[in-house]
Amino acid sequence: MNNNISYNTYSKEDFIDLLIMSQKLWKDLEEDKLKDILSKTVLSDKNKVIMVKDETAKCIAFAIFSIRYEYVEGSLNSPTGYLEGIFVETDYRKMGIAKELVAIGEKWCKDNSCLQIGSDTWLNDKDSRNFHKKIGFWEEEEVVHFLKDIE
Repeated sequence: MNNNISYNTYSKEDFIDLLIMSQKLWKDLEEDKLKDILSKTVLSDKNKVIMVKDETAKCIAFAIFSIRYEYVEGSLNSPTGYLEGIFVETDYRKMGIAKELVAIGEKWCKDNSCLQIGSDTWLNDKDSRNFHKKIGFWEEEEVVHFLKDIE
């Protein structure tokens, strides 16, 4: 782990950086929708947002964790911690930043009575699936969602 990198709880000053990195992670979400989701996320006490900065105080990564009381696929207990999103800028990958973010998030989840942590990704996102497995997650099941309009 790089000693010049800091891991901090989100503060209001981080919003633009969080938004910019979130747009890189959730490319399909419109900016206004993402702003709305992030605004609600950072205000909820069921969420923990961790921001990572380099030695120049530039934001280079973030992770969002939540406490879910509704059923989490395969979870044995409630509440269950959840990794809602994690992103590390390309130039800072393979430095252990994501692993450290997950460790911080796991501690927060454990401190909030969680015995497990869940996460999800798209079925065809091989990079994300490999990342999750590398940091200790296992695949619980594959699901395809369906929707139909009612006439």
